[in-house]
Formats: sequence, C-alpha cells, structure tokens
Amino acid sequence: MSRLPSQMPAEPVMSTAKILASEQVSPSFQRVTVGGAGLGGYQWRGFDQWFRLFLPAPGADLTLPTVSGRAWFRSYLSIPKDRRPHCANYTAADFRPDGAAPEMDINVVLHWDHDGKLGGRVAEWAVSAEVGSPLGLLDQGVMFNPPPQTGSFLLVAEQTGLPAVRGILRDLPANARGTAVIELPTEQDVAWFTSSVTIPAEMSIHCVYPQSPGDTPGAAALAKLQTLPAPEPDAYAFIVGESHLAAGGRRTLRRLGLDKDRICFKGFWRHHPHKP
Repeated sequence: MSRLPSQMPAEPVMSTAKILASEQVSPSFQRVTVGGAGLGGYQWRGFDQWFRLFLPAPGADLTLPTVSGRAWFRSYLSIPKDRRPHCANYTAADFRPDGAAPEMDINVVLHWDHDGKLGGRVAEWAVSAEVGSPLGLLDQGVMFNPPPQTGSFLLVAEQTGLPAVRGILRDLPANARGTAVIELPTEQDVAWFTSSVTIPAEMSIHCVYPQSPGDTPGAAALAKLQTLPAPEPDAYAFIVGESHLAAGGRRTLRRLGLDKDRICFKGFWRHHPHKP
C-alpha cells in the first residue's frame, strides 16, 4: 500500500488558531472550522491524525504549556488552575493548507445527559463557539499504521471514533478493500457521514444503531463485528471508541486468529451506566 502514515512525531508542534465557523452537520455532530497563520506549521499527515486540543479556561486568556520534545504535561500542570486550559484529544477531520491562513475542520460529537443537557466541555464549546476565539493544538501524529504487506482493512468504531475512521477511509488508496463497521445514533448521522467522504469502492460499510437508549455505546458495533467472517491473515484491524468496544473487538479478532501486531485498538473513553 502507498501513502502509509507515520506515527507520533518526535517533535510535536504546538499550533494556535481561531474559530472561523461552527455548524451542526447532523443530529450528533458539530463541525467547528478553525484557522489562521498559526496553523502554518501544522504538518498534515491525514488518516486519523489527532491532536491535543487546548481551550481557554473560563474568563481567562489562552495559556499554553511549553513543549519540549514530547514533554508538555508537567508544564501544563504548572499553569495555575484558574488559567489552565481545558485539554482533550480530537481528530482533525479535514485540513486545507493553501494560502497564508490554513484551515482545519474538527467534528465534535454531541451527546446529552439524562436530563437532556448537552454534555462535555468541548461539545459546549463547539455549539457556542464565538468567531475569533483562540485555541491551541498539539500535533500527536496518527495511530493507523498498517504493515507494508496489508491485503485488507477492518475498521470498527462507535460515534466517538467516527472522525478517525472517516479520515482513514478518505485517505486509503482508491483500490483498498475491506470492511468498516460504524455505530451511529441516527439515520441522519449516517446520511451525513456517507455524503461527507469518498469511500473506496471495495470497502464494505456497515452502519448500525443502538438497540435501546440505555445500551453501552459500541455494543451494536461489537455485535456486528462478531457476525463477520474471520479476517484474512494479512488484514489490518483498527478498532477505536468506547473502551468495551476496543477491548472486546481485539479479543474477538484474536480468537479468530488475527495476529496481535495487525490489530490497533484504543479506548477513547469508558461508559458508566446511569443509576437511577
């Protein structure tokens, strides 16, 4: 395969940007467009390239940690709490490097708690984004890293992993073949997803939905994965999202005989069932 991504950079770059626009593109996703000359040093690799997103503390100017090589967290903790920025991990949905002011899209998952309130600091930021507000982005490279001799791909995610899978589908060679299993909350989310990216013709896409509102996110995707035929020995699997999906998907594929070095799995978060 050509255009295989590199992994985490040895010298991650901290970039700055400002909000340019924010739009709800489907019931469960808000697209925030950021840009500016501060993104000029961002080294775009595509695929599932991710970054640390830094948002200003409430009522404070944006204060960013000092980055030395891959070290930044100690500097981050040294920032006084009232000025310490909120930090979260996000995937770059799209990047447009042309011109003096590059632009990046960030697709943010929208979810609501049991009282109907929008949950999550970044989701709140996305829907109330003010044009011109600053943010910081620390490049972390990519996780998707198939071996040179890869014959097919198996991509599995629930909604929090969809931006990563979407980026991989966008950047795979046109002749790539394989399967993607994606769990999304609504049919409208599926319509947006399939219209927002060009999918290789030989990639089979399975979109599934939770069976009930109380289901663990990722359970439907894991159940679908368990019905699929065993992957070929030269397949490469990428399973991301809720922790139970990532770990359960890996166990499933190991039982089916896929070598552990051909499985990339990452739990982005852990679901805690609501107790009345």
